Amino acid sequence: MDARINYFGNGLAGKVMRHLNSAGKAVAPALPVTTQELVKIRASQINGCGFCTDMHTKEAAAAGETQLRLNMVAAWREATVFTEAERAALELAEQGTRIADGSAGVTDEAWAAAGKHYDEDQLAALISLIALINAYNRINVINRQPAGDYQVGMFG
Repeated sequence: MDARINYFGNGLAGKVMRHLNSAGKAVAPALPVTTQELVKIRASQINGCGFCTDMHTKEAAAAGETQLRLNMVAAWREATVFTEAERAALELAEQGTRIADGSAGVTDEAWAAAGKHYDEDQLAALISLIALINAYNRINVINRQPAGDYQVGMFG
């Protein structure tokens, strides 16, 4: 499988990616790395973005995440390996990602659960992170960006 265009080598795309990456850097200090990677993995799985799923599972492993937890992200509701805070973030990520599935968006219950574990800055970071990973997913899915070749630290 080949990408439709060399998105990562395109000048205009590079400008767009720099802005998205800058937004991601603003979010990073507000949340634990593990939570960020779990959210990115789950949204990427839902969106069918193999490139981001590959990237973020490898980045999470490099940051010390266990293979067991990485294997369980798609089944987080039935898994006992996630904290309540992580579960709240994963629920928020799922509901915030599935808005095109005809859902009503993020429920008050999911928002309240997240609010029990995260302060306002962290909630703003979660909202932003979910929006950003969905943007990255769409870029990669539209471009048919192949998965499997990502190397940790490849983009920074």
